[in-house]
Amino acid sequence: MGAGSLAAVTTIPVESVGELTTVGTTEAVIHRGEVVRRIDGLRPDHEYDIDDFAFHTLPEPGERLATFATVNDVHFGETVCGVVDGHPEVGPVFSSAPGDAPYPLVMNRSAVAEIEAIDPAVVLVKGDLTSGGTMAEYQQFLDVYGGFGERLTHVRGNHESWHDLAVADQPVQVVDVPGARLVLLDTSVSQKEYGSVTDPQLAELDAIAADADRPVLLFGHHHCWNPASDERPERYFGIEPDASERLVEVVARRPSIVGCFAGHTHRNRVRHFPATGAVPWVEVSAVKDYPGAWAEYRVHEGGVLQIVHRISSPEALAWTEQTRQMYHGLYAAYAFGSLADRCFVIPPRT
Repeated sequence: MGAGSLAAVTTIPVESVGELTTVGTTEAVIHRGEVVRRIDGLRPDHEYDIDDFAFHTLPEPGERLATFATVNDVHFGETVCGVVDGHPEVGPVFSSAPGDAPYPLVMNRSAVAEIEAIDPAVVLVKGDLTSGGTMAEYQQFLDVYGGFGERLTHVRGNHESWHDLAVADQPVQVVDVPGARLVLLDTSVSQKEYGSVTDPQLAELDAIAADADRPVLLFGHHHCWNPASDERPERYFGIEPDASERLVEVVARRPSIVGCFAGHTHRNRVRHFPATGAVPWVEVSAVKDYPGAWAEYRVHEGGVLQIVHRISSPEALAWTEQTRQMYHGLYAAYAFGSLADRCFVIPPRT
């Protein structure tokens, strides 16, 4: 263990395989199967070595001004996890056991309980509210997340637009918190899995960023294509290349935009594009299966922290420990990402 004292350490039996899931300013979380070790009382911006995990706690860049949370890919109504359309050989697949609550309810109720515990100023839901794009599934979403009241802002994803479910389809939504402006774009396209952004959306984003008196954080369901890529696919799983280029141009032009955040890929990943320098283009993993996560954002005077949390109720961990085995056991490495993909500082741009 590094220098510094621990105010509280929960002692558990140490198993052979573990994951350092979360590192914040004063806390860290280690998962070993369904067992959770939470370590509190750490010093910010400090080196530690605990249970053979070496890590550096995040700094606190000035006074904390606000806290908010996001989730994505909540998939109410889904009954089978791990299906790849047209590829029945890819497995295994998982479903809730007979008599158990449907896994989207288990995962999302547990996520809401954990988010409520941090008392966020805002909760953003970045699309794929439903599985089959029905009003009944959307009502389930509202039943679980509606308790956040006016703090809740949500947008559709491809699971809604594919079925032309006309909910949460506002092109641009803006929410201010102390120290930051949150912009939520509808990136979904009718009857399509891929995403896009329109010229009117980009013009509005450009104007919002030009007039912003605080850092702007940009959110949407689909992730952006990298304009510096050597390949320009005709079909891209995220925001189509032409629209991605125009979006990146706006972000490059407006230094008030400090980070861009998506879901859709069900993975934790951070990319940086040459045109936008240190701006992180972030993807956060799904609520509904492994690792089963939500993201906390702490807005400080001198920067914003992203801290991804694995949903850790016993019922949620029992489900996500099963679904880590999806896609011939390759899913866990894909979805979890590195610690740097989950927990990091977003500095101001100059």
